[in-house]
Amino acid sequence: MHLGSGLDFNQRQLLELRQRLFYAEKENRKRSEELNSVLNEIKRFIGDLANTSTSVTDSTKLKVLSLTNKLPVHLTNIQHYLPHLKDHEDGIYPNVVIGQGRTGVSLVMGIPTVRRTKQNYLMDTLNSLFYGIPEEQKNNCMIVVFVAEVDSDYVNSIAESIRSCFPNETLSGVLEVISPPSSYYPELSNLKETFGDSKERVRWRTKQNLDYSFLMMYAQPRGTFYLQLEDDIIAKPEYTQIINDFAVQQESKEWMILEFSQLGFIGKLFRCRDLPLIIEFLLMFYKDKPIDWLIDHLLWVKVCNPEKDARHCERQKNYLRIRYRPSLFQHVGVHSSLAGKIQNLKDKDFVKNSLFKAHTNPPAEVTTSLKVFQTFTLEKAYKGVECFWAFAPVAGDYILFSFWQPLKVVGYLFRSGNMEHPGDKIFNATVEVLPAAEIDIQSAEGKAQNFKIIKTQDGYFQIGTFENGIADGIISPILGKIKALRLSIHSSSPMWVLLSEIFIKREKQESEKRLL
Repeated sequence: MHLGSGLDFNQRQLLELRQRLFYAEKENRKRSEELNSVLNEIKRFIGDLANTSTSVTDSTKLKVLSLTNKLPVHLTNIQHYLPHLKDHEDGIYPNVVIGQGRTGVSLVMGIPTVRRTKQNYLMDTLNSLFYGIPEEQKNNCMIVVFVAEVDSDYVNSIAESIRSCFPNETLSGVLEVISPPSSYYPELSNLKETFGDSKERVRWRTKQNLDYSFLMMYAQPRGTFYLQLEDDIIAKPEYTQIINDFAVQQESKEWMILEFSQLGFIGKLFRCRDLPLIIEFLLMFYKDKPIDWLIDHLLWVKVCNPEKDARHCERQKNYLRIRYRPSLFQHVGVHSSLAGKIQNLKDKDFVKNSLFKAHTNPPAEVTTSLKVFQTFTLEKAYKGVECFWAFAPVAGDYILFSFWQPLKVVGYLFRSGNMEHPGDKIFNATVEVLPAAEIDIQSAEGKAQNFKIIKTQDGYFQIGTFENGIADGIISPILGKIKALRLSIHSSSPMWVLLSEIFIKREKQESEKRLL
């Protein structure tokens, strides 16, 4: 009798939970028209702004933010789960430290970050993420960094670091920085200790759930998909295109989560239209369990039959949670945001790309004024053994390739930075060649349309520049055979220099052409 009554009680709890979940879904659908109406208003306003020649002023930014604050992303029941917000109605509205009000993108990526007592990985994470986004896709995505701290001095210091490292991204609106108002968080000092966790760990995981919920609320009206990331990861190149292609393949399926990493809450993709339901579920139980457990419970509530066994439940959940392999993100942090916790978590499904790409280059003597780091020499990079890595350059530094004999060079490709060190790029540098014969500048410019020849004082000709760390171009045949090719750095940089690809494309000899 006692066992039966326990089952009845659990079934009643399950039924009540499902009813609340169905009600939340119904409310979500009912608010969709209001959401679309406000989003259209924002798009009309931004469209009007784009059609004017005036710059974006503080007043126009405030207008965008005031429209944003009308969005019904806070859910009707949020005060039920966070009752202290009844006295702080503005507690769910973020402080937008950096932002241009971008909406209507395909992919919104959310990164929560907190103050760490040891190493901070945020800038490396952002470098890796932007390294993996093709330029043409930056207009259709955005990254939101949520600094989950209420210390305004700390928040502003992080924002300034981000603005300094990513000026173009913050100006364009692809990168935003927000923080919570201090009134968002409830009292976290009297939480119940569960699952053998210490008081500090319970507080840490509880605040994490609140942080994820806040970030999701902010991101929900801004795009079609929401990707949850962490502040201590690296990403595979072109991960945004892979995610888009995989999501398109699943269009006909009723999935709730697409997983691009097997670890915790990293690389989890949701439809933005599903976020209100997920947020409400997280807020129901934010004090009880960690985020990944709660998400698993949500899937259980939606599809599992308590009269079936665990294997049947897992099969049903796998219809809602679809895994992509290999993983697109790897966890690199060692020091957790929980003080004193060391975590050497690695995703075994993450296939590490080569950190350099080898090519067969023409015989040459290679020299550089840069100070080489350890054994990452220019000679090895030129031969395709490993990348070239050097300390931060100063104006006037160079990398020189002097060919053993003059040859016809038809093109070049120099790629700086790599997946693990995406910020170690070459900036403000030119590609220059030294022809074997004298060049009549006026005659040469007359023979080639749109070919402007710039000659340096020491006889080299500038033929290209580095853009976003890459120099890729062709060499006009009017320059004839080339004796040397040089990369000249014109300004100092705080970043180190890493060449991950060197390719000097020479014209094929007649014997090589016949073999082909």
